[in-house]
Amino acid sequence: MRAVDIIAKKRDGEALSAEEIRYFVEGLTHDTIPDYQVAAWAMAVLLRGMTPQETIALTMAMVRSGEVLDLSRVGPRVVDKHSTGGVGDKTTLVVAPLVAAAGLPVAKMSGRGLGYSGGTLDKLESIPGYRVSLSLEEFFQTVERCGVVVAGQTAELAPADGKLYALRDVTGTVPSLPLIASSIMSKKIAAGAQALVLDVKVGRGAFMATIEDARALAEMMIRIGEGVGRRVTAVLSDMSQPLGRAVGNALEVREAIDTLRGTGPDDLAEHCLVIASEMLVLGGLAETAAEARERLSGVLAGGQAFAKFREWIAAQGGDLSVIDDPASLPRAPCLRVMRSPRTGYLERLDAREVGLTAVDLGAGRQRKGEAIDHAVGVVLGPKVGDLIREGEELCAVHARDESSAQAAEGRLLRAYAWSELPVLPPPLIHDILRGSQGTVRQSHWG
Repeated sequence: MRAVDIIAKKRDGEALSAEEIRYFVEGLTHDTIPDYQVAAWAMAVLLRGMTPQETIALTMAMVRSGEVLDLSRVGPRVVDKHSTGGVGDKTTLVVAPLVAAAGLPVAKMSGRGLGYSGGTLDKLESIPGYRVSLSLEEFFQTVERCGVVVAGQTAELAPADGKLYALRDVTGTVPSLPLIASSIMSKKIAAGAQALVLDVKVGRGAFMATIEDARALAEMMIRIGEGVGRRVTAVLSDMSQPLGRAVGNALEVREAIDTLRGTGPDDLAEHCLVIASEMLVLGGLAETAAEARERLSGVLAGGQAFAKFREWIAAQGGDLSVIDDPASLPRAPCLRVMRSPRTGYLERLDAREVGLTAVDLGAGRQRKGEAIDHAVGVVLGPKVGDLIREGEELCAVHARDESSAQAAEGRLLRAYAWSELPVLPPPLIHDILRGSQGTVRQSHWG
């Protein structure tokens, strides 16, 4: 078998066999196939697409390129969630302890932010002492002891995916749906959870800008998961404007704590309840999402979710004094209030511009390995559909110095648009695809 023949076969639009895909992934993993051939193959996949069978074969070949966790020692069903990335998306910080407090173990390996999309690990590291790097035994022990663990992914899980993504990133082949789906699902399957809820973001602040593209990706990932015996549900959620009000690491931790205490933004609380309800259904603790929601609402209102959050943070070394007093989390020295230049209904609040502004302030990174400032960011006031009058507070910029705050204010203004007439806010949830539990629409797999 030769790599060049496999490349040519895909270039000509033919389906590859599982053996050919496995051969190619093994060559990528062990560096016996050079980067230029891997890049050529990725471009052929981008242009020609993959069948469902090919995509499953690619996913499982990448899963088998490294270690695969077996979480059966934790319980009969352990759940996970994955977000495709968004601005102000601190959902994991609320959902993980909420689901665990309801009695379902949550074991999650997360990533760091890149570009305008914030990373869960970066948010958690704004809590002094919190350890994101755990050995596999520590990972198991933490979820066994307190029912929830969120840590960084080890290099031993799906190493082929890391190598392939690095090449895709510099060869213009990131937008391939089969490559996106197999990348996400290979890591999740290798991490061992038996059930998975996918939070697929849609809109200006998301990788998938349209409902059609988001649905196609969601359906593909559901079929991959079910093809290897996992239970998978996908929630298509809006990311045309940021989720919640805080954008920035410590600011988002503070907002997550508020939400667990029952005083967070309504949109964030609702989003978290939707995701957590689907996790409980997949985990077998509820027959329907409505039943799950009732149970979770009680856990949230009764304080058990916040108590579980404290237990989890302490289990991974976090300083509980900042959890009990969020005002002691990292704070930026410069606070600048941005006021509305006119009266009207907010028609647009561009999530991408807000996210990029936060990156400019230092809350995110443009390249892997860059240091970030946990204290800086933006806290939004009115959201789309709200009426605001000239001179009222539009948002607050948390910056390291006055000059960066002024620059952020100039950029943020471009994120807003006003209307003289009332504006309907975008739907928080566009759709929920439940795989074998419901009808999954057909989509093009190219």
